[in-house]
Amino acid sequence: MADRFAVGDVIRMKKPHPCGSSEWEVLRTGADFRLKCLGCGHQVMVSRKLVEKNTREIRKKA
Repeated sequence: MADRFAVGDVIRMKKPHPCGSSEWEVLRTGADFRLKCLGCGHQVMVSRKLVEKNTREIRKKA
């Protein structure tokens, strides 16, 4: 199965971050993802299952 996510992609999640932004940059993929909020720069580690479940849109890097 081809991986939908790649480092550098910008994803839009269903619910916004408390800062108001719902867009995240993918910094690391694997069993867990490291995501960086594009609104405030906060970085979080999230399980692959949660990212796949809550992703609305994937914008591939240029």
